[in-house]
Amino acid sequence: MPTERLALPGGRDARASLDGEGAATVVVACPPHPQYGGDRHDARLRAVSDALDADCLRLDYGPWDEGRGERTDARRACAWAAERYDRVGLFGYSFGGGVALAAASETNVNAVAALAPVARLDDGTDVVAAVSAIDAPLWVGYGTRDETVDADRVANAVQEAVGTVETFSTDHRFVGQEVEVGERVAAWVGERL
Repeated sequence: MPTERLALPGGRDARASLDGEGAATVVVACPPHPQYGGDRHDARLRAVSDALDADCLRLDYGPWDEGRGERTDARRACAWAAERYDRVGLFGYSFGGGVALAAASETNVNAVAALAPVARLDDGTDVVAAVSAIDAPLWVGYGTRDETVDADRVANAVQEAVGTVETFSTDHRFVGQEVEVGERVAAWVGERL
């Protein structure tokens, strides 16, 4: 699958890799925490991109801004995508899952999926509260042995919003389960885009 590297518009120097061959739909993928090495090359983001029938815009955030700027980057990526695609999905893992959910509460997307999302961003943004403001189908997946984030709080909010929740028998890293995660996210998003 061809990949195009690009800089996203706006003043934050956000970069991205666009995987695909010009599909009518795209999924914007938000990486885990950049202060802990999270970037667009994350194995879970790549697995989702590989499994999608849609294009995938894997994002690198601009300069660290505790969640505020990262949400802006995700919203700008969605706006960029909306100008070029018929339908836009949003996906994120860990910190990126929280960013995706918070950004989705502030912008229009057609589907939102979050894997092991944080319940609160570093700037204090309450991701659990943001879920109720999302006007799109929701999916959350998390590991039943995850001791890194409080994903079950987000999952409970998604269930209350009549979203889909899936669990995996794993910890926060999903080691060895990247392909399965990618396939499950891609299947769910694909049915909604």
